[in-house]
Amino acid sequence: MTMNFKRRLPIPMEIREAMPLSPEVAAKKPAFDAEVASIICGESPKRLLIIGPCSADREDSVLDYMERLAAVQERVADKLLVVPRVYTNKPRTRGTGYKGLLHNPDPEGEPDLLEGVRAIRRMHLRVVETTGMFTADEMLYPANYQYLIDLLSYVAVGARSVENQEHRLVASGIPVPVGMKNPTGGSTAVMLNSIYAAQAPQTFIYRNWEVETTGNPLAHALLRGYVGLDGINYPNYHYEYLERLVQRYEEKKYDNPAVIIDCNHDNSGKRPLEQPRIVNEVLDSVNRSTDIAKIFRGFMVESYIEDGNQPVGGGVYGKSITDACLGWPKTERLILDIADRL
Repeated sequence: MTMNFKRRLPIPMEIREAMPLSPEVAAKKPAFDAEVASIICGESPKRLLIIGPCSADREDSVLDYMERLAAVQERVADKLLVVPRVYTNKPRTRGTGYKGLLHNPDPEGEPDLLEGVRAIRRMHLRVVETTGMFTADEMLYPANYQYLIDLLSYVAVGARSVENQEHRLVASGIPVPVGMKNPTGGSTAVMLNSIYAAQAPQTFIYRNWEVETTGNPLAHALLRGYVGLDGINYPNYHYEYLERLVQRYEEKKYDNPAVIIDCNHDNSGKRPLEQPRIVNEVLDSVNRSTDIAKIFRGFMVESYIEDGNQPVGGGVYGKSITDACLGWPKTERLILDIADRL
């Protein structure tokens, strides 16, 4: 039971300087961020679609997927703003197994966090510079956010992290929207308390600095379903749940009340082929209720090139090695159908 300090890792500024975003692409980020923010604030009629693999495990297949995604984005740009989901670190319920590109740049190799911090930067850089779309990732480790600060246009705080004080306080200083997931037990109160904390100014210690934030008015709800006390998956995207969320938002003063629906995880019972059905049910609720329409901002979808998932080392190109995903042909159809319905 010891903690061994193996080697010093580069600080985020060193990694960003060694692996910079080109000035031409960097100049496009303020406009992209402003469009994302205008959707979260309800000022834009467009909706967000945060979409991509459960985990960004290898550059070749992820970039292949993202190039396909960029081509579809051009066809739906009047209705949807696509934010590529490039998740490079994965929470594990029991703390073991594949933890994502940050820990395992080679999914079949030993952990290598020095190469991992370079690998996550390189993956996001290549997606941004290849597609022109800025990315989303989960803030599993708050101290690591700075490695990607100039590339991310959306950040998620996961179900296992949302009650953590440091995640809430760091989210209050992030200059892009932060989706606060409901916890695995489903508590709306925990999620809303996290949003409230993230929207408030905060003072805390971060990376050995005393820092102050102004609060993040773009923090919002991200519904992903939950696991009941009976161990069964339960969705929280149904009409009645969204109605209750509207009411809870109205009970206290929140900036920009908003919700994004995560269509996989416990909402689908980890059955990714159910995601199109969930999208359609949510859009039915939006069309039926002006109150729900006022807070609805878009979807998060897990998709890759091939349907389903496989074990690490399974060898199928473009197939998830973590949670099962929706394959590309169904994904393309889903994106076009969402745009049609909007």
